[in-house]
Amino acid sequence: MPNALAYMMLISWPLVSLFLFLRLPLERAILWCIIGGYLVLPPLAEFDLPLVPDMDKFSIPSVMAFGLCLFLLRKPVPIWPEPWLARIALLLFVTCVIPTVLTNADPILFRVLQNSDPIVFLTDMLPGLRWRDLGSVIINQTILLMPFLLARRYLSDEKGQKELLMALCLAGLAYSLPALFEVRFSPQLNTWIYGFFQHDFSQMMRQGGFRPIVFLPHALWLAVFVFSCVVAATALARAAAADRTRFALAAAYLFGVLVLCKSLASLAYGLAIVPLVAFASPRWQVRLAVLIAIVAITYPMLRNFGMIPTDQILAQAEAISAERAQSLGYRFDNEAMMLARAAEKTWFGWGGWGRNLVRDLETGQIISVPDGRWIITFGTFGWLGYIAEMGLLTLPIFLLAKEIHRARPLQLSPYATPLALILAATLADMLLNDTLIPITWLCAGSVLGHAERLRNPNLFRDKRSLFDGKQTMAPTTTTDGPRSIL
Repeated sequence: MPNALAYMMLISWPLVSLFLFLRLPLERAILWCIIGGYLVLPPLAEFDLPLVPDMDKFSIPSVMAFGLCLFLLRKPVPIWPEPWLARIALLLFVTCVIPTVLTNADPILFRVLQNSDPIVFLTDMLPGLRWRDLGSVIINQTILLMPFLLARRYLSDEKGQKELLMALCLAGLAYSLPALFEVRFSPQLNTWIYGFFQHDFSQMMRQGGFRPIVFLPHALWLAVFVFSCVVAATALARAAAADRTRFALAAAYLFGVLVLCKSLASLAYGLAIVPLVAFASPRWQVRLAVLIAIVAITYPMLRNFGMIPTDQILAQAEAISAERAQSLGYRFDNEAMMLARAAEKTWFGWGGWGRNLVRDLETGQIISVPDGRWIITFGTFGWLGYIAEMGLLTLPIFLLAKEIHRARPLQLSPYATPLALILAATLADMLLNDTLIPITWLCAGSVLGHAERLRNPNLFRDKRSLFDGKQTMAPTTTTDGPRSIL
């Protein structure tokens, strides 16, 4: 169980956020409020408030960043993107929960044996969804979108995207120190500081050593984060005029940390994407991002129809590592159970309270373990929710590719395609893990906003604030290369 310090950290983060927004430029305040909260706040600890979603390390920083931007700095945050497909996806993402709640009003009952007595039963149940749950789920969907909306407006020009990559690079360098400590001495920091270990410790051991986790939900989350930091440092090194060597050394160091994270998937992302970011043109970078996004979209559909050759994939994995093949086989088995469960409510899903999980019909005990984000979303909100979420996350990549192929190289930020590749790799990882985090939404919003800026350079200029009635001007996109902001 989390100790008092864990809850004190959650309570204090609004004050930390206020300090950041009072002392830092807007872009940096947004980034360090959200990224810092994700990295240092305790996992699993949360405040269960009535009628609203649980407040934890994901939601508190997002709410604070959005609220302080609007009400403290009185900066507008536009809601509606210009592309009509993006508008539909955004609206669907928020409202898809309505049919889910309306079609899951009935409780799920179990008959549980008491002390193995075949005669006496206790009735257990999963509650049905009610109207008050509808408000909570809609609020939760809205909170998820807050980093996306902030990044679309304030982190989508060249300066904002450089700030985003710089924040990832610096955060990765700082976080590498506790991560390397755990590689050497075992993952203990969360236990020492917050009083509990956040996952199964046996999963932190790999290849005769330890995988770091620090304050994240799982070691795989840390590996994906370090991968993002490697790409960020590589992109900064390529675009830098005076600090190229420094960023190149940071990228090499972070890649070494990525290897020590002992995650085959994240290492594969790094080996495939980092050289492309370092040497390939933006067109080739965005082509790879599009290819990965297409795979991320189509895999769940093909898996649902039994068209993925899982046996052949496991055979290839067995040739690489028996341990990893066993892990992948376990995921496939649980996917199959979850897909069978989801097939009973294909379009709108089962909703919350764990109703989407496979359980023993007599005891109610959970017998399935959902890993991939896609199967969690599909089981909870059905095809409608899956299409909304994946559409909102993949559409920025396709729109950026479309604008790049409209031959506007002088207006393109050198940081846009690396962010698209970070987003695409995270989408691929979401097929295996529930790694949809606020940083993912920041990348998606930044890429979408930049694609919109390429199409309409005046999009965020001369926008009137709804709060103070003053004119606000967004920074213009430069065409003569990146400038140092250090």
